[in-house]
Amino acid sequence: MSGAQVWTVILVLGVGTFLIRFSFLGLIGARPVPTWVARLLRYTPVAVLPGLVAPLVLWPAATGGAPDAARLAAAAATVVVGLWTRNVLWSVGAGAGVLAVGLALGG
Repeated sequence: MSGAQVWTVILVLGVGTFLIRFSFLGLIGARPVPTWVARLLRYTPVAVLPGLVAPLVLWPAATGGAPDAARLAAAAATVVVGLWTRNVLWSVGAGAGVLAVGLALGG
């Protein structure tokens, strides 16, 4: 692809992203949302986060797409500490620590 094509794609995607966000924030942002919609929107992060994290744990690019023990252990530690403490920072820290130790020991 040429430089002009790359910049065209970037600009079109940027405008598209802006319009998608503006449709919610700009057009209906000041209006009250029905109670049932507000209740459903609370679950959006819970639904999106596993979709972002699961491929990185199960098929990491660093291992050529094969699951490894270090990442699986780090994910398990993150879930366990998160459920135990109900604290995001502690759970992320535990997962990062287990991943660092697992990669140092297992390579």
